[in-house]
Amino acid sequence: MSILELKDLTVSFGGVTAVNNVSLQVQAGEILSIIGPNGAGKTTLFNVISGVYQPTKGSLRYHGREAAAQFSMATLIVFLFTAIAVGVSVFLAFNLQDLWQQIIVSLYVYQQPFHWGQAWSHFWQFVSELPPYASLLPFGCGAILGFAASWSFWLAARRAPERITYLGVSRTFQNIRLFPMMSVLDNILAGMQVRLGSSFLSSALHLPRFWRERLRATVRARRIMEFIELGESEETLAGNLPYGLQRRLEIGRALAAQPRLLLLDEPAAGLNPKESMELLHLIRRIRDKGITIVLIEHHMRVVMEISDRIAVLDYGHKIAEGTPDEIRANPRVIEAYLGKEVEHG
Repeated sequence: MSILELKDLTVSFGGVTAVNNVSLQVQAGEILSIIGPNGAGKTTLFNVISGVYQPTKGSLRYHGREAAAQFSMATLIVFLFTAIAVGVSVFLAFNLQDLWQQIIVSLYVYQQPFHWGQAWSHFWQFVSELPPYASLLPFGCGAILGFAASWSFWLAARRAPERITYLGVSRTFQNIRLFPMMSVLDNILAGMQVRLGSSFLSSALHLPRFWRERLRATVRARRIMEFIELGESEETLAGNLPYGLQRRLEIGRALAAQPRLLLLDEPAAGLNPKESMELLHLIRRIRDKGITIVLIEHHMRVVMEISDRIAVLDYGHKIAEGTPDEIRANPRVIEAYLGKEVEHG
């Protein structure tokens, strides 16, 4: 069963095509490595999968579902409500002085107590007497502005990183992006944000629901720390950890989002041989928990030892795909890494 399917995926930046018509399927429960020379488009591909970049062309499907949010009747209702609200706001702003003079000053200033029914009646009478340029024009312009703003926001948010994470895709980065002045525990908790259900009001006022959820999240975070073997470093600042443990912590923070698909961008970069072997064991244990893994890595020993399948990119194109043994013997892969042999006469 495919957990992720890319079809004819293309990503262009101006005149530069970083990923060109790449199609790829990731099967549930496997470890797939993506390799290739520097500049081959590997991290760009990860950025598209995780929602950081939008594809120029092609489609992405998670568990057979299109990754981007689909337009629905509820979306249309929100757009129309926003358009009406902005239209009314612009109308009121356009006629504010006249409204104040006709309704508030003429009825209530030094005359009588405020009465909502009389105010509304006077308001609609005032509106009905306005010329079109003072009523329909500002309302229409505001409604168009509100609808267009809603549409633009929806287009930007339909494949936003937080939506992709909510669907079950989490990632690490080539350059470590921890919160260095926060503790190990707080870094793990930060990764859980997409799965927490407390409202803004509950969190701001520290209501009982917030504390109950905080307690459950802390228990789960400590289990993750034990899993990545950082249980004794709970209160240590992330920036004070050795480099190899920072790599582990970033993987732990990605696991905190409860992913079904984990994207690891060069997790062995900068690790010594002992740390690389420990990383291999950790990745296998993550896979044993039922999490599918897609891995970008330049460390060929790690790639060949841990991968079920390997896909090779070169200048944005997928040039090969297969088992480690097939990739090791593929002449196009050898050419991409070592260059084409030149015959001298």
